[in-house]
Amino acid sequence: MEPLVALVGTTCLALIIGACGVRRLRRLPTALRGGLTVMFLLTGGAHFIGMRDELVAMVPPALPAPGLLVTVTGVAEIAAALALLRRESAAPAAGLLTFLLIAMFPANVYAADTAETWWDELIPRTLTQLVFLAATTTVLVDQVRAALSMRRQGIGPPSDAPRSPATPGRSIAAGPDGPPGTGRV
Repeated sequence: MEPLVALVGTTCLALIIGACGVRRLRRLPTALRGGLTVMFLLTGGAHFIGMRDELVAMVPPALPAPGLLVTVTGVAEIAAALALLRRESAAPAAGLLTFLLIAMFPANVYAADTAETWWDELIPRTLTQLVFLAATTTVLVDQVRAALSMRRQGIGPPSDAPRSPATPGRSIAAGPDGPPGTGRV
């Protein structure tokens, strides 16, 4: 329940700050990056402090080295959470977090078998995971769309081929009529 509160609370706070004049925080995907950062710092930190034993117990018995799996996923969550803060690394970070949420879902199913509270049962856990997936996917799609839009406008990161100063976006190797030897654009 705490991760959901962290995500929703931080995202709402960022949107409120955006509405009060901080233009960068006005867009939902940007606010979600902040919410996801706080949430995954919280959950990633729990892999080492406070809940480590419970998280190790959540790993299904069919998987090897539960302690190592908890450590690796904790490090991945923290690294990806921090990477969300930079626009340049937000797409890969959101992609990694989306993958982790899907990959770790069996642990949630396994943990639901021993649920002690209603929010730890399978349906609430599944719905919460869907909210998290919607947030990471929203950030991922937004970042990919922005990168594609920049490339179409010719303002994306430079490719390996040198660009012609006369025709921005066209490779010198391609020549004025398209790729070498084709005689077309």
